[in-house]
Amino acid sequence: MTKTYSHHLHQLQAQAEQALARCGFDALVIASGIEKYAFLDDRPYLFAPNPHFKHWLPLVNHPHSWLLIRPGHKPRVVYYQPDDFWHVPPSDPAGEWTELVELVVIGQPDEARAHLQVPGRLAIIGEADAALDGVTPNNPADLLNILHYQRANKTGYELEQMRAASRRAVPAHLAAKAAFLAGASELDIHRAYLAACGHTDRDLPYTNIVALNEHGAVLHYQYQEAQAPAESRALLIDAGAQVNGYASDITRTWSAGDAMFDALLARMEAAQLALVDEVRAGVDYRSIHLSTHAKVAGILQDLGVVKLSVAEQLAQGVTSTFFPHGIGHLIGLQVHDVGGFMADDSGTLSPKPEGHPYLRLTRTLTPGMVVTIEPGLYFIPTLLNKLKATPAAAAVDWNLVAHLSRFGGVRIEDDVVCRADGAPENLTRDAFAAQA
Repeated sequence: MTKTYSHHLHQLQAQAEQALARCGFDALVIASGIEKYAFLDDRPYLFAPNPHFKHWLPLVNHPHSWLLIRPGHKPRVVYYQPDDFWHVPPSDPAGEWTELVELVVIGQPDEARAHLQVPGRLAIIGEADAALDGVTPNNPADLLNILHYQRANKTGYELEQMRAASRRAVPAHLAAKAAFLAGASELDIHRAYLAACGHTDRDLPYTNIVALNEHGAVLHYQYQEAQAPAESRALLIDAGAQVNGYASDITRTWSAGDAMFDALLARMEAAQLALVDEVRAGVDYRSIHLSTHAKVAGILQDLGVVKLSVAEQLAQGVTSTFFPHGIGHLIGLQVHDVGGFMADDSGTLSPKPEGHPYLRLTRTLTPGMVVTIEPGLYFIPTLLNKLKATPAAAAVDWNLVAHLSRFGGVRIEDDVVCRADGAPENLTRDAFAAQA
């Protein structure tokens, strides 16, 4: 890890120095963030570090810490380590990163000021509540545009962390599948997932979606029922893991056995793999999204759900009833990583395709980008009711829709690296293959 992390830090330093020069700043200051408390309460929310901070350092539970970046200097890390008997304080600084930075340990948040107030014009990145006297985040838009645009392309160190995050999540997905097949409740499936990956709810990269039966038709289903249903027909689980602040984001749909739903699952699996293969350097990601709609239309036609051609379904917008979200997004330090709509590092935006408001990525793919590919096909009551009010309703087999609605829907999601040498690297499938 030392070599790849050292290279990673060197690349970030070079990018920061170039961005500072372009934007007329002399130094970059980054706040890790502070712990926040519920309104009128002394109960803290889960701490979420500033992603710019953890881009440089594998530190995710370190509020009140800071970074100072100056041309020609090692990064200065102001490391907050209070003398605290109410909570477990951060451990002594350790790891490869400590050898590559100038380290300052402080015991009180205000002590950071003396180590951050350097001469010149400062770009200070952080939330407003992280401010210290004389060190107030200004979040210059031109600088952030450059950093966010660059962040889409991962270094070797970052890819190592993301591979590890996939390897951490996959055994948990298999444990969740086993719990589902044993008839467990959503809550118990979630617990099986946590036990297998070694996470708690505190440190998951996002809240797990654990949806049985019709709940799979709720795209961001947010509950976990403690009572198992009388019949567990299908499980849609969207759950990830993280390593050193880098996330994996994986979705699998499992069936307890039904001929028509299993046929739908098989067709979606084949479509998803074909879409993964479209992740190539120079490809406009929007084209993959539009390709997904064509594939969904073909599945609906072949299974007899909609008796219209692919072209007719696309022209009438039928597929948006069954596939209403985007094909995926950038992933890395954040599950939905920043910079997805940027045409360049000045902040110019690439528009979403007309009629597709929920797509989260509109960039042309370049080597080192990591994206999700997550086609879905769902039976969502509110959208189906709208479809019934259109001329296309006459072409829908509503009895078949009623049957498949009992399973909620299908989503299959992999994390995929765009590579310079052609075929993409599928982090998710590689991790599943390692468990076989």
